Amino acid sequence: MKIYSKGDFLELFNVSDNIFNNIEIYHDLLVKWNKAINLVSSKTVAKAWHRHFIDSAQVTWFIPENTKIYTDLGCGGGFPGLVVAIMRADIDVHLVESDERKCQFMRTVARECALKNVTIHTIRVENISKEIMPDFITARALASLEQLFAYCLPWAQSNSKLEFCFMKGLRADEEIEQAYSFYNFDIAKNASITDPKAQLLTVKNLCMK
Repeated sequence: MKIYSKGDFLELFNVSDNIFNNIEIYHDLLVKWNKAINLVSSKTVAKAWHRHFIDSAQVTWFIPENTKIYTDLGCGGGFPGLVVAIMRADIDVHLVESDERKCQFMRTVARECALKNVTIHTIRVENISKEIMPDFITARALASLEQLFAYCLPWAQSNSKLEFCFMKGLRADEEIEQAYSFYNFDIAKNASITDPKAQLLTVKNLCMK
């Protein structure tokens, strides 16, 4: 499997110099802060371009056209939502994380990158649904698909056009089958470019059975 590096980011995503500079700022802050706060596993820091930045950036390929409000649930150190915010200044990005220290890190990145499209919510995921009304929702390594649907159902009931992208690993197929026991939904499985065992699950038309 190819391990992507800093230089591969530009080749894969063809972003402007300003966007790439902000991604570099984010990377450098992650390396610095992770020594004191467990933002990501210390084992992944040396390969952060591959494991976190490029892994997160691929989400931008699945954002529906006309998306205005995007929400990332349980984003920890900002993955994938803060990367998306840097790459898509045209979208209003809401980052949901209950850990105040991680939120402070994300605020620092947003300030250093002069981001104007980011709102950070220091709140548990299950308590956020009444505060915003997103068009598109993501989550990375947060909970099972069934639990994610439980979190997102209030939004789906209010917005029939709501779409999702959930980043999943080896148990993706098992989680899909479990979720079908309680929910109806349309789903597509998209291969991750950073992990042959991982998938980005794009979902729409979520409702209870």
